[in-house]
Amino acid sequence: MTRRRLTIDVSGCLLEPEQHSEEAPFRWESLFGTEKPVEIEIGSGKGLFLASAGSARPEHNFLGIELSRKYARLAAQRVLKSGLANVRVWPGDARPLLLRRIPDASVRAVHVYFPDPWWKKRHKKRRVFSAELVASIARALEPAGVLHVATDVQEYFGVITALVAAEPLFSEQLVPPMKEPEHDLDYLTNFERKFRLEGRDIYRASYMKPQADEVTTPVLSPGAVVSDLAGEPQDG
Repeated sequence: MTRRRLTIDVSGCLLEPEQHSEEAPFRWESLFGTEKPVEIEIGSGKGLFLASAGSARPEHNFLGIELSRKYARLAAQRVLKSGLANVRVWPGDARPLLLRRIPDASVRAVHVYFPDPWWKKRHKKRRVFSAELVASIARALEPAGVLHVATDVQEYFGVITALVAAEPLFSEQLVPPMKEPEHDLDYLTNFERKFRLEGRDIYRASYMKPQADEVTTPVLSPGAVVSDLAGEPQDG
């Protein structure tokens, strides 16, 4: 007898763009039902970061943006299975959302981890990082807000750091050492877990928007590269 898979109601987490069709910026308190600092992840995949960060920082709200509706639903299911009420997932393109719907100076942090490198030359225009996206992130971040980036592709990392270096509102920050995972889900994303287990280099950088009364400083040397092989996955 075939077991019927339980269907999870994701309506409390997965946002429906057609229900938010107006072009006005979001009101965070209405979207989350609470007024807390907001963090955004661009490219949430299956939601490992959202579930981990949402659980670790319950005093913050998290908005994940995922282009694939299938993965956006999986991310929402993962979040709800973790019992979290401080995460929302938007199925759609991050670029117009950042440009039109995110209020100015309203976001504590933006996370972009392992964005699709689009290897073929003719496809590179599909990459999420562009001067326009960086400008949208800089506008959306509050003073002292931070952009966190990670990728396993050295060439794309060079493109990203050059784009961010050209944005005068950002100054590069020291990247803390990559911690050793304590269990099989103790990674930023599924991609990080895969790449670290394979022993690949991970390129990371963090950039801060200055306080309102500060003057931006020149961007320091390009971000950190970490090469290490994590332990084998644990059971459970």
